[in-house]
Amino acid sequence: MDAESIRRALTRIAHEISEANKGVDGVALVGIRRRGGPLAYRLASRIESIEGVKPPVGVLDITLYRDDLTTLGPAPIVHRTEVDFDVADKTIVLVDDVIFTGRTVRAALDALMDLGRPRRIQLAVLIDRGHRELPIKPDFVGKNVPTSRQEIVSVLVEEIDKEDKVVIEEIIE
Repeated sequence: MDAESIRRALTRIAHEISEANKGVDGVALVGIRRRGGPLAYRLASRIESIEGVKPPVGVLDITLYRDDLTTLGPAPIVHRTEVDFDVADKTIVLVDDVIFTGRTVRAALDALMDLGRPRRIQLAVLIDRGHRELPIKPDFVGKNVPTSRQEIVSVLVEEIDKEDKVVIEEIIE
């Protein structure tokens, strides 16, 4: 995907979020750190242009909730969770760049529940590459990209990588 394809996909997801929730009253977006954060902020801006109201946005760090924490090294880097609103009784849209096995989303659900009890949690992803290991399915998908396990899907965002692009690369062993 190039920058324009990403822009169109995010605009479509913003419309779908608004439609599925009959507006955005009581809706908040929470991006999964790293690239889910910038995507959540972009979605909030697009929703504001549609609904006239910008939903609250936060960024969730899931480092300590990962089930592979011991393989990350002796001292994994933990970043700040930046959710400056009460999640209780809200519809929270978790936002991530790519869904693969579902393990990142599972960790995000655990981290989110430690912040409060949302009314409902929905999942928005830019790319669904398949190969789920857990029974997790996104509510909003920018693009389904069938891949093999020997491929990596990399999402680059302007805010972190200085360009918007999605690329598939072959794993070289």
